[in-house]
Amino acid sequence: MKKNLQEISDYIIQFLLGNENSELSKLIGYTSNPLKFSQYKLVIFPSEFFSENTYKTERSLPKLPLENWEEIPLLFGNPKQEKQGDTILLYADIVASSFFLISRYEEVIYRSDRDEHGRFQGKKCLPFRAGFLERPIVDEYGKALRKLLREIGLDVKEPKSDFNRIYLTHDADQIAHYRNFRGMTGAISRFFKSPYQSFKAIQSYFGGIQHDPWFTFPWLFDLANQVKKQNKETDIETIVFVKSGGSELNQDKPIHDVLDKDFTYLFELCRKNEVKIGLHPSYQAGQDIYLIAKEKEVLEKAIYENVKLSRNHYLRSREPEDFQALINAGITDDFTMSYADVAGFRLGTCRAVKWIHPISLRLTSLTLHATTMMDSTLSDIRYMNLNKDDAFAFSKKLIDTVREFNGDLVLLWHNTSVEKENGMYHRELYEWMINYLKTER
Repeated sequence: MKKNLQEISDYIIQFLLGNENSELSKLIGYTSNPLKFSQYKLVIFPSEFFSENTYKTERSLPKLPLENWEEIPLLFGNPKQEKQGDTILLYADIVASSFFLISRYEEVIYRSDRDEHGRFQGKKCLPFRAGFLERPIVDEYGKALRKLLREIGLDVKEPKSDFNRIYLTHDADQIAHYRNFRGMTGAISRFFKSPYQSFKAIQSYFGGIQHDPWFTFPWLFDLANQVKKQNKETDIETIVFVKSGGSELNQDKPIHDVLDKDFTYLFELCRKNEVKIGLHPSYQAGQDIYLIAKEKEVLEKAIYENVKLSRNHYLRSREPEDFQALINAGITDDFTMSYADVAGFRLGTCRAVKWIHPISLRLTSLTLHATTMMDSTLSDIRYMNLNKDDAFAFSKKLIDTVREFNGDLVLLWHNTSVEKENGMYHRELYEWMINYLKTER
Protein backbone atom coordinates (compact mmCIF):
# COMPACT_ATOMS: atom_id res chain seq x y z
CA MET A 1 0.00 0.00 0.00
CA LYS A 2 2.86 2.39 0.85
CA LYS A 3 4.40 2.06 -2.62
CA ASN A 4 1.07 2.68 -4.34
CA LEU A 5 0.28 5.57 -2.01
CA GLN A 6 3.56 7.25 -2.92
CA GLU A 7 2.75 7.06 -6.62
CA ILE A 8 -0.78 8.34 -6.03
CA SER A 9 0.24 11.22 -3.76
CA ASP A 10 2.92 12.27 -6.27
CA TYR A 11 0.34 12.23 -9.07
CA ILE A 12 -2.21 14.24 -7.06
CA ILE A 13 0.37 16.88 -6.05
CA GLN A 14 1.42 17.24 -9.69
CA PHE A 15 -2.24 17.45 -10.72
CA LEU A 16 -2.88 20.21 -8.17
CA LEU A 17 0.16 22.17 -9.32
CA GLY A 18 -0.74 21.83 -13.01
CA ASN A 19 1.49 20.90 -15.93
CA GLU A 20 3.09 24.36 -15.88
CA ASN A 21 4.56 23.68 -12.42
CA SER A 22 5.26 19.95 -12.48
CA GLU A 23 8.96 20.47 -11.66
CA LEU A 24 7.95 22.00 -8.30
CA SER A 25 6.36 18.78 -7.07
CA LYS A 26 9.72 17.54 -5.77
CA LEU A 27 9.67 20.42 -3.29
CA ILE A 28 6.42 19.17 -1.72
CA GLY A 29 6.23 16.16 0.59
CA TYR A 30 3.31 14.11 1.83
CA THR A 31 4.63 12.64 5.05
CA SER A 32 4.19 12.60 8.81
CA ASN A 33 7.85 11.67 9.43
CA PRO A 34 9.61 14.68 11.08
CA LEU A 35 12.98 13.39 9.89
CA LYS A 36 11.90 14.03 6.28
CA PHE A 37 10.42 17.51 6.74
CA SER A 38 13.69 19.34 6.00
CA GLN A 39 13.83 17.75 2.52
CA TYR A 40 10.91 19.89 1.36
CA LYS A 41 9.79 23.50 1.13
CA LEU A 42 6.24 22.41 1.96
CA VAL A 43 4.94 19.30 3.71
CA ILE A 44 1.31 18.23 3.57
CA PHE A 45 0.68 16.32 6.77
CA PRO A 46 -1.43 13.18 6.14
CA SER A 47 -4.69 12.68 8.02
CA GLU A 48 -5.84 9.25 9.18
CA PHE A 49 -7.72 8.63 5.91
CA PHE A 50 -5.19 6.24 4.34
CA SER A 51 -4.32 4.39 7.58
CA GLU A 52 -4.94 0.63 7.51
CA ASN A 53 -7.54 0.76 10.28
CA THR A 54 -9.53 3.52 8.56
CA TYR A 55 -9.26 3.12 4.80
CA LYS A 56 -12.21 1.32 3.10
CA THR A 57 -14.35 1.60 6.25
CA GLU A 58 -17.19 4.02 6.98
CA ARG A 59 -14.90 5.71 9.50
CA SER A 60 -12.96 7.08 6.54
CA LEU A 61 -15.90 9.18 5.34
CA PRO A 62 -15.78 12.95 6.02
CA LYS A 63 -17.97 14.25 8.80
CA LEU A 64 -20.33 17.14 8.16
CA PRO A 65 -20.15 20.06 8.64
CA LEU A 66 -16.75 20.45 7.05
CA GLU A 67 -14.05 22.91 8.04
CA ASN A 68 -12.70 25.35 5.45
CA TRP A 69 -9.14 25.88 4.28
CA GLU A 70 -8.67 29.14 2.37
CA GLU A 71 -12.49 29.33 2.13
CA ILE A 72 -12.57 25.89 0.45
CA PRO A 73 -14.40 22.92 2.03
CA LEU A 74 -11.80 20.58 3.51
CA LEU A 75 -12.66 16.89 3.65
CA PHE A 76 -9.71 15.72 5.75
CA GLY A 77 -7.21 17.28 8.12
CA ASN A 78 -7.56 20.79 9.52
CA PRO A 79 -6.65 24.31 8.35
CA LYS A 80 -3.71 24.60 10.73
CA GLN A 81 -0.39 25.72 9.27
CA GLU A 82 3.00 26.17 10.95
CA LYS A 83 6.68 26.56 10.16
CA GLN A 84 9.36 24.07 11.21
CA GLY A 85 12.78 25.36 10.30
CA ASP A 86 12.64 26.37 6.65
CA THR A 87 9.66 24.11 5.95
CA ILE A 88 5.98 25.03 5.92
CA LEU A 89 3.84 22.29 7.50
CA LEU A 90 0.27 22.20 6.19
CA TYR A 91 -2.27 20.10 8.12
CA ALA A 92 -5.00 20.54 5.52
CA ASP A 93 -4.86 17.11 3.86
CA ILE A 94 -5.64 18.23 0.34
CA VAL A 95 -4.11 15.02 -1.04
CA ALA A 96 -6.66 12.75 0.66
CA SER A 97 -9.43 15.28 0.03
CA SER A 98 -8.61 15.33 -3.70
CA PHE A 99 -8.27 11.55 -3.84
CA PHE A 100 -11.71 11.10 -2.27
CA LEU A 101 -13.28 13.06 -5.11
CA ILE A 102 -11.31 12.10 -8.21
CA SER A 103 -11.41 8.37 -7.41
CA ARG A 104 -15.14 8.47 -6.50
CA TYR A 105 -14.16 6.72 -3.28
CA GLU A 106 -17.52 7.16 -1.54
CA GLU A 107 -19.25 5.20 -4.31
CA VAL A 108 -17.18 2.16 -3.39
CA ILE A 109 -18.06 2.51 0.28
CA TYR A 110 -21.76 2.83 -0.59
CA ARG A 111 -21.86 0.04 -3.20
CA SER A 112 -25.44 -0.94 -2.30
CA ASP A 113 -26.83 2.60 -2.57
CA ARG A 114 -27.97 2.84 -6.21
CA ASP A 115 -31.07 3.90 -8.14
CA GLU A 116 -33.14 1.57 -10.35
CA HIS A 117 -30.48 1.78 -13.08
CA GLY A 118 -27.59 0.94 -10.78
CA ARG A 119 -26.35 4.54 -10.63
CA PHE A 120 -25.04 6.39 -7.61
CA GLN A 121 -27.27 9.44 -7.25
CA GLY A 122 -25.85 12.93 -7.22
CA LYS A 123 -28.21 14.14 -4.52
CA LYS A 124 -26.73 11.53 -2.17
CA CYS A 125 -23.09 12.37 -2.78
CA LEU A 126 -21.05 14.28 -0.22
CA PRO A 127 -20.42 17.33 -2.46
CA PHE A 128 -24.16 17.82 -2.97
CA ARG A 129 -25.01 17.31 0.71
CA ALA A 130 -22.21 19.68 1.73
CA GLY A 131 -23.28 22.26 -0.85
CA PHE A 132 -20.24 22.37 -3.15
CA LEU A 133 -21.11 20.13 -6.11
CA GLU A 134 -21.14 23.20 -8.36
CA ARG A 135 -17.57 24.05 -7.32
CA PRO A 136 -14.51 22.16 -8.65
CA ILE A 137 -12.85 22.21 -5.24
CA VAL A 138 -9.90 20.06 -6.34
CA ASP A 139 -9.02 22.84 -8.76
CA GLU A 140 -9.59 25.34 -5.96
CA TYR A 141 -7.13 23.39 -3.80
CA GLY A 142 -4.62 23.67 -6.62
CA LYS A 143 -5.06 27.42 -6.91
CA ALA A 144 -4.66 27.88 -3.13
CA LEU A 145 -1.59 25.60 -3.10
CA ARG A 146 0.05 27.61 -5.87
CA LYS A 147 -0.68 30.82 -3.96
CA LEU A 148 0.95 29.38 -0.82
CA LEU A 149 4.08 28.39 -2.76
CA ARG A 150 4.27 31.88 -4.19
CA GLU A 151 4.12 33.32 -0.69
CA ILE A 152 7.18 31.32 0.34
CA GLY A 153 9.17 32.67 -2.59
CA LEU A 154 8.77 30.08 -5.34
CA ASP A 155 8.22 31.02 -8.98
CA VAL A 156 4.81 29.49 -9.69
CA LYS A 157 2.93 29.87 -12.96
CA GLU A 158 -0.84 30.31 -12.98
CA PRO A 159 -2.95 28.83 -15.81
CA LYS A 160 -4.88 31.36 -17.85
CA SER A 161 -8.60 31.78 -17.24
CA ASP A 162 -9.81 30.21 -20.44
CA PHE A 163 -10.97 26.81 -21.59
CA ASN A 164 -8.27 24.20 -21.89
CA ARG A 165 -10.49 22.17 -24.18
CA ILE A 166 -14.14 21.99 -25.24
CA TYR A 167 -15.91 18.69 -25.94
CA LEU A 168 -19.26 18.88 -27.72
CA THR A 169 -20.62 15.35 -27.28
CA HIS A 170 -23.79 13.60 -28.39
CA ASP A 171 -25.16 10.20 -27.39
CA ALA A 172 -26.82 8.65 -30.45
CA ASP A 173 -29.36 6.51 -28.60
CA GLN A 174 -31.69 6.81 -31.61
CA ILE A 175 -30.62 8.49 -34.81
CA ALA A 176 -34.04 8.55 -36.50
CA HIS A 177 -37.73 8.49 -35.64
CA TYR A 178 -39.52 7.47 -38.82
CA ARG A 179 -37.19 5.19 -40.72
CA ASN A 180 -39.34 2.10 -40.20
CA PHE A 181 -42.81 1.36 -41.56
CA ARG A 182 -44.48 1.18 -38.16
CA GLY A 183 -43.17 4.58 -37.07
CA MET A 184 -44.11 6.18 -40.36
CA THR A 185 -47.70 4.86 -40.43
CA GLY A 186 -48.18 5.76 -36.76
CA ALA A 187 -47.26 9.38 -37.49
CA ILE A 188 -49.61 9.53 -40.48
CA SER A 189 -52.49 8.23 -38.33
CA ARG A 190 -51.99 11.26 -36.07
CA PHE A 191 -52.14 13.73 -38.97
CA PHE A 192 -54.88 15.95 -37.54
CA LYS A 193 -53.11 16.17 -34.19
CA SER A 194 -49.66 16.84 -35.64
CA PRO A 195 -49.52 17.48 -39.40
CA TYR A 196 -45.86 18.55 -39.15
CA GLN A 197 -44.80 15.16 -37.76
CA SER A 198 -46.86 13.34 -40.39
CA PHE A 199 -45.14 15.30 -43.14
CA LYS A 200 -41.68 14.63 -41.64
CA ALA A 201 -42.49 10.93 -41.31
CA ILE A 202 -43.29 10.64 -45.02
CA GLN A 203 -40.19 12.65 -45.92
CA SER A 204 -37.98 10.50 -43.72
CA TYR A 205 -39.35 7.12 -44.74
CA PHE A 206 -39.33 7.75 -48.49
CA GLY A 207 -36.72 10.49 -48.86
CA GLY A 208 -33.92 9.36 -46.56
CA ILE A 209 -32.63 9.79 -43.03
CA GLN A 210 -31.44 13.33 -43.74
CA HIS A 211 -35.12 14.39 -43.59
CA ASP A 212 -35.84 12.74 -40.25
CA PRO A 213 -36.61 15.19 -37.40
CA TRP A 214 -34.29 13.31 -35.04
CA PHE A 215 -31.37 13.39 -37.47
CA THR A 216 -30.14 16.74 -36.21
CA PHE A 217 -26.45 15.95 -36.59
CA PRO A 218 -25.87 18.32 -39.55
CA TRP A 219 -27.18 21.21 -37.42
CA LEU A 220 -25.11 20.13 -34.40
CA PHE A 221 -21.94 19.74 -36.48
CA ASP A 222 -22.48 23.09 -38.17
CA LEU A 223 -22.64 24.81 -34.76
CA ALA A 224 -19.49 22.97 -33.69
CA ASN A 225 -17.68 24.16 -36.83
CA GLN A 226 -18.71 27.73 -36.05
CA VAL A 227 -17.15 27.50 -32.59
CA LYS A 228 -13.95 25.99 -34.00
CA LYS A 229 -13.67 28.75 -36.58
CA GLN A 230 -14.18 31.45 -33.95
CA ASN A 231 -11.86 29.91 -31.30
CA LYS A 232 -8.85 28.64 -33.21
CA GLU A 233 -6.60 28.75 -30.12
CA THR A 234 -8.83 26.35 -28.15
CA ASP A 235 -8.87 22.61 -28.75
CA ILE A 236 -12.47 21.76 -29.62
CA GLU A 237 -13.62 18.22 -30.31
CA THR A 238 -17.00 16.86 -31.32
CA ILE A 239 -17.76 13.26 -30.34
CA VAL A 240 -20.74 11.05 -31.17
CA PHE A 241 -21.14 8.03 -28.91
CA VAL A 242 -22.82 5.14 -30.73
CA LYS A 243 -24.53 2.12 -29.18
CA SER A 244 -23.57 -0.99 -31.15
CA GLY A 245 -24.99 -3.65 -28.82
CA GLY A 246 -27.83 -4.32 -26.47
CA SER A 247 -30.38 -6.97 -25.64
CA GLU A 248 -34.10 -7.31 -25.34
CA LEU A 249 -34.09 -5.00 -22.33
CA ASN A 250 -36.43 -2.04 -22.88
CA GLN A 251 -33.65 0.38 -21.96
CA ASP A 252 -31.62 -0.74 -24.98
CA LYS A 253 -34.42 -0.46 -27.55
CA PRO A 254 -34.41 0.19 -30.40
CA ILE A 255 -31.62 -2.28 -31.16
CA HIS A 256 -29.32 -0.78 -33.79
CA ASP A 257 -27.55 -2.33 -36.74
CA VAL A 258 -24.56 -0.06 -37.11
CA LEU A 259 -23.74 -1.67 -40.45
CA ASP A 260 -26.93 -0.43 -42.15
CA LYS A 261 -27.08 2.45 -44.63
CA ASP A 262 -28.40 5.01 -42.13
CA PHE A 263 -25.45 4.57 -39.82
CA THR A 264 -23.11 4.54 -42.82
CA TYR A 265 -24.55 7.93 -43.75
CA LEU A 266 -23.96 9.20 -40.19
CA PHE A 267 -20.40 7.89 -40.10
CA GLU A 268 -19.59 9.57 -43.43
CA LEU A 269 -21.01 12.82 -42.09
CA CYS A 270 -18.79 12.46 -39.02
CA ARG A 271 -15.69 11.95 -41.16
CA LYS A 272 -16.55 14.95 -43.31
CA ASN A 273 -16.82 17.16 -40.21
CA GLU A 274 -13.84 15.61 -38.36
CA VAL A 275 -16.14 14.27 -35.65
CA LYS A 276 -14.81 11.46 -33.48
CA ILE A 277 -16.88 8.33 -32.87
CA GLY A 278 -16.93 6.72 -29.44
CA LEU A 279 -18.54 3.62 -27.98
CA HIS A 280 -21.80 3.89 -26.08
CA PRO A 281 -21.76 0.62 -24.10
CA SER A 282 -25.30 -0.71 -23.87
CA TYR A 283 -27.50 -0.94 -20.80
CA GLN A 284 -26.95 -4.70 -20.92
CA ALA A 285 -23.18 -4.14 -20.90
CA GLY A 286 -23.70 -2.20 -17.70
CA GLN A 287 -24.70 -5.54 -16.15
CA ASP A 288 -22.56 -7.93 -18.19
CA ILE A 289 -19.31 -6.02 -18.55
CA TYR A 290 -17.70 -8.68 -20.76
CA LEU A 291 -19.97 -7.30 -23.53
CA ILE A 292 -18.05 -4.02 -23.65
CA ALA A 293 -15.18 -5.53 -25.66
CA LYS A 294 -17.61 -7.28 -28.03
CA GLU A 295 -19.61 -4.11 -28.65
CA LYS A 296 -16.39 -2.21 -29.29
CA GLU A 297 -15.39 -4.77 -31.95
CA VAL A 298 -18.75 -4.38 -33.71
CA LEU A 299 -18.43 -0.60 -33.84
CA GLU A 300 -14.82 -0.78 -35.06
CA LYS A 301 -15.92 -3.06 -37.89
CA ALA A 302 -18.54 -0.50 -38.90
CA ILE A 303 -16.27 2.57 -38.91
CA TYR A 304 -12.94 0.92 -39.89
CA GLU A 305 -11.19 2.62 -36.99
CA ASN A 306 -9.96 1.79 -33.50
CA VAL A 307 -12.34 3.06 -30.84
CA LYS A 308 -10.69 4.64 -27.80
CA LEU A 309 -13.51 6.74 -26.30
CA SER A 310 -16.61 5.67 -24.39
CA ARG A 311 -19.63 6.80 -22.41
CA ASN A 312 -22.03 4.30 -20.84
CA HIS A 313 -25.70 4.21 -21.82
CA TYR A 314 -27.89 5.81 -19.10
CA LEU A 315 -24.62 7.06 -17.55
CA ARG A 316 -24.54 3.63 -15.97
CA SER A 317 -21.30 2.66 -14.28
CA ARG A 318 -20.35 -0.28 -12.05
CA GLU A 319 -17.13 1.08 -10.65
CA PRO A 320 -14.48 -0.16 -10.32
CA GLU A 321 -15.25 -3.32 -12.32
CA ASP A 322 -16.71 -1.32 -15.19
CA PHE A 323 -13.69 0.97 -15.47
CA GLN A 324 -11.36 -2.03 -15.45
CA ALA A 325 -13.40 -3.64 -18.24
CA LEU A 326 -12.98 -0.48 -20.31
CA ILE A 327 -9.22 -0.61 -19.82
CA ASN A 328 -9.13 -4.30 -20.76
CA ALA A 329 -11.10 -3.52 -23.94
CA GLY A 330 -8.60 -0.85 -25.00
CA ILE A 331 -10.58 2.24 -24.05
CA THR A 332 -8.31 5.16 -23.09
CA ASP A 333 -10.83 7.92 -22.30
CA ASP A 334 -14.24 7.69 -20.63
CA PHE A 335 -16.91 10.41 -20.49
CA THR A 336 -19.47 8.69 -18.21
CA MET A 337 -18.71 10.66 -15.05
CA SER A 338 -21.79 12.84 -14.66
CA TYR A 339 -24.76 12.44 -12.36
CA ALA A 340 -28.04 12.00 -14.20
CA ASP A 341 -30.08 13.72 -11.50
CA VAL A 342 -28.02 16.85 -10.86
CA ALA A 343 -25.31 18.69 -12.80
CA GLY A 344 -22.01 19.70 -11.28
CA PHE A 345 -18.45 18.47 -10.86
CA ARG A 346 -18.74 14.78 -10.02
CA LEU A 347 -14.97 14.33 -9.84
CA GLY A 348 -14.39 17.56 -7.94
CA THR A 349 -12.46 18.90 -10.94
CA CYS A 350 -13.22 20.29 -14.38
CA ARG A 351 -10.01 18.83 -15.79
CA ALA A 352 -9.32 15.40 -17.25
CA VAL A 353 -7.82 13.12 -14.62
CA LYS A 354 -6.38 9.61 -14.48
CA TRP A 355 -8.63 7.09 -12.78
CA ILE A 356 -7.23 5.76 -9.52
CA HIS A 357 -8.51 2.33 -8.56
CA PRO A 358 -9.94 3.05 -5.08
CA ILE A 359 -9.58 -0.53 -3.81
CA SER A 360 -6.11 -1.47 -5.06
CA LEU A 361 -4.83 2.14 -4.87
CA ARG A 362 -3.44 1.79 -8.38
CA LEU A 363 -2.98 4.66 -10.82
CA THR A 364 -4.37 3.45 -14.14
CA SER A 365 -4.10 4.38 -17.82
CA LEU A 366 -7.79 5.36 -18.09
CA THR A 367 -8.49 9.09 -18.35
CA LEU A 368 -11.81 10.32 -16.95
CA HIS A 369 -13.58 13.32 -18.44
CA ALA A 370 -16.41 14.49 -16.22
CA THR A 371 -19.40 15.72 -18.22
CA THR A 372 -20.23 19.26 -17.14
CA MET A 373 -23.94 19.05 -17.92
CA MET A 374 -26.48 16.95 -19.81
CA ASP A 375 -29.63 18.26 -21.45
CA SER A 376 -32.15 16.03 -19.67
CA THR A 377 -30.52 16.59 -16.27
CA LEU A 378 -31.59 20.22 -16.46
CA SER A 379 -35.18 19.71 -17.60
CA ASP A 380 -36.39 16.29 -16.47
CA ILE A 381 -39.06 16.46 -13.76
CA ARG A 382 -37.26 13.58 -11.98
CA TYR A 383 -34.01 15.51 -11.88
CA MET A 384 -33.40 19.29 -11.66
CA ASN A 385 -36.68 20.26 -13.36
CA LEU A 386 -35.42 23.74 -14.33
CA ASN A 387 -37.47 26.08 -16.45
CA LYS A 388 -35.83 27.74 -19.46
CA ASP A 389 -34.63 30.89 -17.69
CA ASP A 390 -33.19 28.98 -14.73
CA ALA A 391 -31.52 26.47 -17.07
CA PHE A 392 -29.86 29.31 -18.98
CA ALA A 393 -28.60 30.93 -15.75
CA PHE A 394 -27.35 27.62 -14.31
CA SER A 395 -25.57 26.68 -17.55
CA LYS A 396 -23.81 30.04 -17.73
CA LYS A 397 -22.59 29.62 -14.15
CA LEU A 398 -21.01 26.21 -14.84
CA ILE A 399 -19.51 27.34 -18.14
CA ASP A 400 -17.93 30.38 -16.49
CA THR A 401 -16.54 28.21 -13.68
CA VAL A 402 -14.86 25.82 -16.14
CA ARG A 403 -13.39 28.78 -17.99
CA GLU A 404 -12.10 30.33 -14.76
CA PHE A 405 -10.12 27.20 -13.85
CA ASN A 406 -8.76 26.50 -17.34
CA GLY A 407 -10.82 23.32 -17.41
CA ASP A 408 -12.42 21.11 -20.02
CA LEU A 409 -16.03 21.95 -20.84
CA VAL A 410 -17.91 18.74 -21.69
CA LEU A 411 -21.48 19.14 -22.94
CA LEU A 412 -23.82 16.20 -23.53
CA TRP A 413 -26.71 17.03 -25.84
CA HIS A 414 -28.76 14.28 -27.47
CA ASN A 415 -29.64 14.64 -31.14
CA THR A 416 -33.27 13.91 -30.23
CA SER A 417 -33.50 16.73 -27.68
CA VAL A 418 -32.85 19.44 -30.29
CA GLU A 419 -35.63 18.41 -32.66
CA LYS A 420 -37.35 21.59 -33.87
CA GLU A 421 -40.91 20.83 -32.80
CA ASN A 422 -40.56 18.88 -29.55
CA GLY A 423 -41.76 21.65 -27.23
CA MET A 424 -38.53 21.67 -25.18
CA TYR A 425 -35.94 24.40 -24.70
CA HIS A 426 -32.85 22.32 -25.41
CA ARG A 427 -32.38 23.46 -29.01
CA GLU A 428 -32.57 27.11 -27.99
CA LEU A 429 -30.34 26.57 -24.96
CA TYR A 430 -27.70 24.71 -26.94
CA GLU A 431 -27.60 27.39 -29.62
CA TRP A 432 -27.26 30.04 -26.92
CA MET A 433 -24.37 28.15 -25.32
CA ILE A 434 -22.60 27.82 -28.66
CA ASN A 435 -22.98 31.55 -29.27
CA TYR A 436 -21.73 32.24 -25.75
CA LEU A 437 -18.64 30.12 -26.39
CA LYS A 438 -18.00 32.14 -29.56
CA THR A 439 -17.86 35.46 -27.70
CA GLU A 440 -14.56 37.24 -27.16
CA ARG A 441 -12.86 36.45 -23.85
